[in-house]
Amino acid sequence: MKMEQWTHFSVVVENECLWRVTFNNPPINLVTPEILVELPELIDQMEAASELRVVVFESANPDYFLNHYDTSRVAETPKGLGVTGYPLVIDTSTRLSRLPVVSIAKVRGRVRGIGSEFTQAMDMRFASERALFGQPETASGNLPGGGGLEHLPRLMGRARALEVALSSDDYSGELAERYGWVNRTVDDKDLDALVDTLARRIASYDKESIAAVKQQINRYTLPSPEDMMSSLEIYLTSFEWPGSKRRLAAALA
Repeated sequence: MKMEQWTHFSVVVENECLWRVTFNNPPINLVTPEILVELPELIDQMEAASELRVVVFESANPDYFLNHYDTSRVAETPKGLGVTGYPLVIDTSTRLSRLPVVSIAKVRGRVRGIGSEFTQAMDMRFASERALFGQPETASGNLPGGGGLEHLPRLMGRARALEVALSSDDYSGELAERYGWVNRTVDDKDLDALVDTLARRIASYDKESIAAVKQQINRYTLPSPEDMMSSLEIYLTSFEWPGSKRRLAAALA
């Protein structure tokens, strides 16, 4: 059953325990102001669905899972706060990580910037051999401001998180697995079976057990909203840095 059509993603209810979210913003799946507003609304619905156990996030574009922010629309970035009292980017990440629902990213193609940071807030990430991961902000004269500087050290350790953030380079699915960025990278032809089998298996379990496991593991593995807010504030300020202004103009050109 297909739910209401959102601006740049759609939701299909496979059954009451398992949903599928598909990003689709041609040509390269940029994150937009609409996505920032609508993802918290989706999380509202996930929270209200009492039987929901698992949500799988994927892309209609095999070359791009979810990309960086649409910098041509920075002026339109929503200024509102989410239900947690934090800006929408942090509200989405913290609520998604803490929901009693398992979120799984099925990654094909490129995932960069804020798109990468959204996937880091999900519970698990599985990648095709064709996937590419990156945090390009430093090369643009900024820094990751959507949770990357908080999640990456927990996923891969300090030295590798510094390498990823400071190199602003793309990392293959194979290297992302070795670094701990993703759970597993497999042949593209095997990705659907791997993720779908796992999602349906977890969706068959009692929600109380799923919620309890997440709650206990979250005690040691999630950054605080306050820490994420610190990076976001610096990120927003960084657009006034001389290097950022110069590099952003060159990138847009």
